[in-house]
Amino acid sequence: MKVLANDGLAKAGIAALENAGFQVISTKVAQEQLAEYINSKNISVLLVRSATTVDKSLIDACKDLKLIGRGGVGLDNIAVDYAESKNIKVFNTPQAASGSVAELVFAHLFSGVRKLFDANRNMPLEGESRFNALKKSYSAGIELRGKTLGIIGFGRIGREVAKIALGLGMKVIASDNEVGEVKICLEFYNHQSIEIPIKTEPVEELIKHSDFITLHVPAQPKPIIGKEELKAMKPGVGIINTARGGVIDEVALLEAIENGKVAFAGLDTFEAEPRPAIKLLMNEKLSLSPHIGASTLEAQERIALELSNQIISYFKK
Repeated sequence: MKVLANDGLAKAGIAALENAGFQVISTKVAQEQLAEYINSKNISVLLVRSATTVDKSLIDACKDLKLIGRGGVGLDNIAVDYAESKNIKVFNTPQAASGSVAELVFAHLFSGVRKLFDANRNMPLEGESRFNALKKSYSAGIELRGKTLGIIGFGRIGREVAKIALGLGMKVIASDNEVGEVKICLEFYNHQSIEIPIKTEPVEELIKHSDFITLHVPAQPKPIIGKEELKAMKPGVGIINTARGGVIDEVALLEAIENGKVAFAGLDTFEAEPRPAIKLLMNEKLSLSPHIGASTLEAQERIALELSNQIISYFKK
């Protein structure tokens, strides 16, 4: 049986599938050629990440597909309900990348509070000629310890973010439409641990009291953070989005940065991927990364093994 990993698959997952008797093809096929390729190669399982879209037309064109797997949490690039109505099982890997995304949140937070993203632009250009001037301009950093982090979306990733925040000595506020209270377990050396309960509250309250805000929600029909929400935030707030493009109104965000309401933002996802707005790319108060939240070697291996195990379990039951 053939598996097409169109957006790639780590070696551990390929080895697991091949040992179970599957043939894995990791050729990257262009979106417009995907249906023809799947049919000509008799593909039964299609594995994707965010770079490939599995819409109704592709599903209709590929009558022999039995499984569609998504490496990662979101399923917004797959017509899930339609696929399942055609008896095609859709699955993802909701746990594998949570820690990696959470760590990227803090990479952007640390970068923002110490202006490292801007220093890394200017030091190569002016570090030799204006060292003391640059030192002075970057000497007003702030600490995360003791500050309040608002987490919008308190699923697996949001909870991993909370663990890191609590470990750093931050205060945590969380908001989630489906979650009331969560016990966050912090684990230490020698099997020691402590549980900290966190009750969620409305977004309206969270944005009033947070020094920093991070979003961990699926794709939305309209932004969760827009002009009115930005107005209600604390002056000098920092905002991080490693979730999905469109959950923040990018135009309103740039306005808030320009008028000083937002001190900095860290963006890993964008409304117009793979071509983010030039105004975002050129803004000196934005810490930017190209949608790499789950892109660590460890996460990719966990994703690959989780995908392969689900495929094997499905066909060997």
